[in-house]
Amino acid sequence: MDVFGDAVFDYQQGAYTEDILTYSSLDEEDVIPIPYLFRDFKTMPDLEQKALQLCKGNVLDIGCGAGSHSLYLQKKKFKVTALDSSKGAIETCLLRGIENCVHSDIMDFDKNQFDTLLLLMNGIGLAGELKNLSGFLSHLKKLLKPKGQILLDSSDIIYMFDEDEDGGRWLPASDKYYGEVSFTMSYKGNKSKPFPWLYLDQNTLQRAANANLFNCKIVSLGEHFDYLARLTL
Repeated sequence: MDVFGDAVFDYQQGAYTEDILTYSSLDEEDVIPIPYLFRDFKTMPDLEQKALQLCKGNVLDIGCGAGSHSLYLQKKKFKVTALDSSKGAIETCLLRGIENCVHSDIMDFDKNQFDTLLLLMNGIGLAGELKNLSGFLSHLKKLLKPKGQILLDSSDIIYMFDEDEDGGRWLPASDKYYGEVSFTMSYKGNKSKPFPWLYLDQNTLQRAANANLFNCKIVSLGEHFDYLARLTL
């Protein structure tokens, strides 16, 4: 079931009537406003704007969604490929005029090498769980040209846990990394299967990058525990 793809495709076709609902393992319910997925550059967060300005050469937009980042880059004359595992998302990108689109899971994609790999809207979350992060980065490395770069944003979700009097945080008694979250999406009565999503604090990203022989630089900090990072070989 392609809940996300159905939602963005409906919006593109002028059939927007409701938004995507999300439910997480942190007992959080939230809404993804579908119009936000079709935003232009001026209404993107500062971190996304900065990432797009840092793009160079041939770009692979991983987890492109409705294609707003790819569309901006294409208009700026970049050679950009929009990739997503959602069929509906890719159909939407094609309808929006994005020329190079690929329907694939990133771990199954091994065509070509790129100057920039773009992982926005916490695209590193596609790794799913911390134990998969090293293999995920190793695969991305194969898609990079020798002087290429990975641009990604993520958030340290430590703020979601209760704070004690000393400023520490109460984390659940578990062997799991606290940034591992399970999500379910719902749209027009259809519900997705639960899927894992990974949020990374800066230190954990830095260690994983170093272990995979990447240089990791925090380019910019957001307003709420989020950040933009640049990985280079």
